[in-house]
Amino acid sequence: LAALESDSKKVGTQGDGLDFALLVDGLAAEREQGITIDVAYRFFSTERRKFIVADTPGHEQYTRNMVTGASTADLAVILVDARRGVLTQTCRHSYLVSLLGIRKVVLAVNKLDLVGYSKETFDAIEADYRQFAAQIGLSDIVAIPMSALAGDNITAPSPNTPWYTGPTLVGHLETVEIDDDLEDRPFRLPVQWVNRPDLDFRGFSGQIAGGVIRPGDRVRVLPSGQESTVSRIVTADGDLPEAGAGQSVTLTLADEIDISRGDVIATAVNPPEAADQFECHLVWMGEEPMLPGRPYLLKIGTRTVGAAVTQPKYKVNVNTLEHLAARSLELNEIGVVNISLDRPVPFDPYGENRDMGGFILIDRFTHGTVAAGLLHFALRRAHNVHWQAVEVNKKARALGKGQRPAVVWFTGLSGAGKSTIANLVEKRLHDQGFHTYLLDGDNVRHGLNKDLGFTEADRVENIRRVAEVAKLMVDAGLIVLTSFISPFRAERQLARSLFEDDEFIEVFVDAPLEVAESRDRKGLYAKARRGELINFTGIDSSYEAPVAPELHLDASGAVAAEASADFVIAHLRQAGVLTLPQTS
Repeated sequence: LAALESDSKKVGTQGDGLDFALLVDGLAAEREQGITIDVAYRFFSTERRKFIVADTPGHEQYTRNMVTGASTADLAVILVDARRGVLTQTCRHSYLVSLLGIRKVVLAVNKLDLVGYSKETFDAIEADYRQFAAQIGLSDIVAIPMSALAGDNITAPSPNTPWYTGPTLVGHLETVEIDDDLEDRPFRLPVQWVNRPDLDFRGFSGQIAGGVIRPGDRVRVLPSGQESTVSRIVTADGDLPEAGAGQSVTLTLADEIDISRGDVIATAVNPPEAADQFECHLVWMGEEPMLPGRPYLLKIGTRTVGAAVTQPKYKVNVNTLEHLAARSLELNEIGVVNISLDRPVPFDPYGENRDMGGFILIDRFTHGTVAAGLLHFALRRAHNVHWQAVEVNKKARALGKGQRPAVVWFTGLSGAGKSTIANLVEKRLHDQGFHTYLLDGDNVRHGLNKDLGFTEADRVENIRRVAEVAKLMVDAGLIVLTSFISPFRAERQLARSLFEDDEFIEVFVDAPLEVAESRDRKGLYAKARRGELINFTGIDSSYEAPVAPELHLDASGAVAAEASADFVIAHLRQAGVLTLPQTS
């Protein structure tokens, strides 16, 4: 109180009175502007309960902050100014509350003292809100008339609202029943750590995400599908006869099963699904837009896998709930998308289990969180499409050609000389009897990628398709040369990830922008300078140079293209790609 009184005198807005907003508005920018920017967590308790308050911002540009604060909440207090009624902001907050699975709502109609404690005003606001809430599936609503500043109906009934006979705010929070039914759900334990202190003990540690477990219960491990029986439930305070949702325990099993961090131990009677393709809600939190096909990391529970958004279905106007067509998502936008993973993960729909159905997307290079997601269901093709085993494999095809298949990925600015060098390399390899194919950026846009433009999203998809084609050609035993600007590190990393460690050779054809521009036979740089060609790499779209390519070629003009081609071939021979004897 002493600190609050001191702060109120310095930056408060209530004259000589206490400015209680300063309890949660701790950032200097928040106090200067009188708004909430970041999530503030405050702890307090009464004689009956302990509470954690997540005070979240209201402005649309801080949607990601509200999602962060609400993601672990049991109840939402939606504040409405009695003078203004239900606003667009109120609807946006309520939609996010519903989306994140919060079902208990307090409609706090505040500043009632400024409207003369009018019952009619309160009733009208409550009616408007309930009408909207019904559209988004919110029905458990308690409306409370109050003045936070004056203390009306906060901790004790107010004489200023004799017409109101409901609970006070604190009284309701102390007694509301939170539907914590996770113990009634099927048992789930995401494995966080394999606990092996000595040769005689091997346990699997984690926090139970649902259900109850007892020694003797039959369990199944996902995604492997192996089954066993629980032998012990071990804790620091000794063994337990049973454990339930929210408890952190170590399980030992009757059988020796291969279990690692990220696996899920579940009841054998009702295990979760495992899939690698889903429909989900995505709340975009990154400064850079979401691009379909771009590789990200997805963390769900204790498991981290590779992921890409394959198809945005629509984005949601959170102010009107309207569904809008979308090819990408910008900061704070929410959409429904299809997402594809590089391996199956165990999951439950978010509506059934937050821990098993909620995830985050992570940027592969900055490791920053760029999105929060809520899984809806697995796509049918995740179960119906399987890899077909074939009798003749890549090794056999390569052996017949006397070479080791690989992809040589040329990258650099337009005009750097990628196609020239790649063409020379292929010609010389062909003359020596090697089996090759050159995928050129312009050529594939006449057929395979003729439907793509040059936006960032289209460029990402362009490289994704080319990488998949190159993978098939390498599987056929060929030495594949690709010549693409491929300006983004993330997409080049995606291409690399499709191949074995020694199959991907990145060649950076490095020419300064002014040199590349001087070789502009197609006039593309000139068009970009005039504004006739947008998203042109080097002018109004960035090129992210490789950090550690296998080969770095000087394409400034100091080295002839023929010499660069010889250097590439020498590297391929040294790397063991060229095993066929040379022929003239």
